[in-house]
Amino acid sequence: MHVARKRFGQNFLVNEQIIADIIRAIHPQENDTMIEIGPGLGALTRPLIQHLKQLHVVEIDRDIIQRLENDYTKGQLIIHAGDALKFDLAEVEGPLRIVGNLPYNISSPLLFHFSDYAERIIDMHFMLQNEVVERMVAEPSTPAYGRLSVMLQYRFHMEKLLDVPPDSFRPAPKVDSAIVRMIPLPGAEMIVKDEKLFAAIVGSAFGQRRKTIRNTLKAYLAETDFKQLGIDAQQRAENLGVGEFARITEFVGNK
Repeated sequence: MHVARKRFGQNFLVNEQIIADIIRAIHPQENDTMIEIGPGLGALTRPLIQHLKQLHVVEIDRDIIQRLENDYTKGQLIIHAGDALKFDLAEVEGPLRIVGNLPYNISSPLLFHFSDYAERIIDMHFMLQNEVVERMVAEPSTPAYGRLSVMLQYRFHMEKLLDVPPDSFRPAPKVDSAIVRMIPLPGAEMIVKDEKLFAAIVGSAFGQRRKTIRNTLKAYLAETDFKQLGIDAQQRAENLGVGEFARITEFVGNK
């Protein structure tokens, strides 16, 4: 029996009904090029392989890798051993579909890592801590809306699909989980030329949430700039939509 390892953030999904619901939501097709992040004990791996010609998996735990090698042929399963944060999706020919029960301790860095490959991705379905999913899909002027919301909503359409209670796992985590679907937005909707500047402006704006953007963005915008943009400098970052952050970025980039 495999013992879950804390350093890898392992919680293994065991609820068969939830597993069936997730597979139904993913709707795998025979010729899909699919990558599963952190297959663990195979809760999703087994039903996915029933639908696919071949499945790629990324796994860091050597014991689990050995188990996978014993359970599946190389024709069924291509194993990429190592840290998902360092995995180059360019190793697999696209377009790609990505699924996984992401380790909650590195979920945000993983989401940003996969964002860099958005143009090669069809869709992504992830199990995450519910609090993270709520932040991902949050609307402006709500408590959950923040840097993560803006940076991901700039690149993806996102939808919360399912709630997953702690008792669906072994060991049971201390938090609720949820399934989120992420679909890359068309390139034409990427209206920012300098994405590093966009990230820096969003980071500065949310760096001190209680302050107004007059203060948090003073390194980028003068009082007259806010007037020219038609944006109220008395607002806080949480009041601005993705489009407004994009407009600010383009304005600053053209100054």
